[in-house]
Amino acid sequence: MIASLRKQFNDSFTPERYQTFLRRIDDACGTHVQFRLSETPCFFPKSLLNRMAKDGKELIMQLVDNPEYRARSDASIPAEFRVANESPRPLFVQVDFGLGRDANGNLQPKLVELQAFPSLYAYQVTLAQSYIDVYGLDRGLNFFLSGLNETSYRELLRRAIVGTHDPENVILMEINPQTQKTLPDFLLTEKMLGIRTVDIQTIKKQGSQLYYERNGTQVPIRRIYNRTIVDELQRKNIKLGFDWRDDLDVEWAGHPNWYFRISKFSIPYLRDPSVPKTWFLDRLESIPDDLQNYALKPLYSFAGLGVVIAPTKEDIAAIPAEKRSEYILQERLHFEPVIETPFGATKAEVRVMYIWQDDLTPVLTIIRMGRGLMMGVDHNKNMAWVGASAGLWPEE
Repeated sequence: MIASLRKQFNDSFTPERYQTFLRRIDDACGTHVQFRLSETPCFFPKSLLNRMAKDGKELIMQLVDNPEYRARSDASIPAEFRVANESPRPLFVQVDFGLGRDANGNLQPKLVELQAFPSLYAYQVTLAQSYIDVYGLDRGLNFFLSGLNETSYRELLRRAIVGTHDPENVILMEINPQTQKTLPDFLLTEKMLGIRTVDIQTIKKQGSQLYYERNGTQVPIRRIYNRTIVDELQRKNIKLGFDWRDDLDVEWAGHPNWYFRISKFSIPYLRDPSVPKTWFLDRLESIPDDLQNYALKPLYSFAGLGVVIAPTKEDIAAIPAEKRSEYILQERLHFEPVIETPFGATKAEVRVMYIWQDDLTPVLTIIRMGRGLMMGVDHNKNMAWVGASAGLWPEE
């Protein structure tokens, strides 16, 4: 979006350097990155990113500071996944924005969705720095928000995840972590903070204490950085050695209840010009005639799973009445292609990542580039200059 930096990058790009970049990422992560990485970073004006960070913060506070919403969101937490000792606020929050044009032709951030669940907090630092290093970009380009740098960011993340504990007693918890596409982030988190990645299926419980095995020894778990998506547990019918509802002697680095409280469930309650019109499907008085301008979304799914763009009335009718409260119908966002590439103008979705320690602090961005119907990988197959990217900006 910064024309001079965009042109400079495009003119100097070579496929060979991109391959070097991909090798650098795999080497840094210690595993192959399975999702597509864009050939290019995205150059944004700092003022635009600051605006999105501010807008996202206001949306989060609109929910967390609202006792009425907190009470209503109790209904979003399935009884079998309601965890004790809920924190008064979420520790990690992500807010996704698309860029569209208003009636006057000006670019405006529009909310895509938000979630109180960790994202790629270790990996994204490596990705952004690798773009700068491999492509020989200006060292004055930044990718940390809120005045953070590598040292202060690492310390903030360490406080959030490890807290006051010995890293040996802190785990990153996931289902079959070695098979997850987010494994690069897990490995970089281990390297950055010294914690262990543990398969949730291997965790044992004795009394109120959880344990994981290391070198034949049962190690007590004092704090959990939770990366487990409960809908995956349900889909795979995974049985655990503990119950989420148990009163466990453990701290949560990101309490699981917030995954439900701040999610697509939240969007119908938000009131802001950046928020598209959204209804719970079971509360929709009549189905719009222009369904081509809407998207049908399940409340609790990741990576666009189950989303239907431009649904038909038959798509809606196929959802059983008892399941309709688990879906939203949302006004479809028309992303403006703002990134000039050799394959034409490309759309970008910006994720602002927050850590809520002393303050709700925007820390990094994740960028997804695409020219397909949606921004996910499945909708941008066999394309170049699309995929996961990083936001860079010069200090203004």
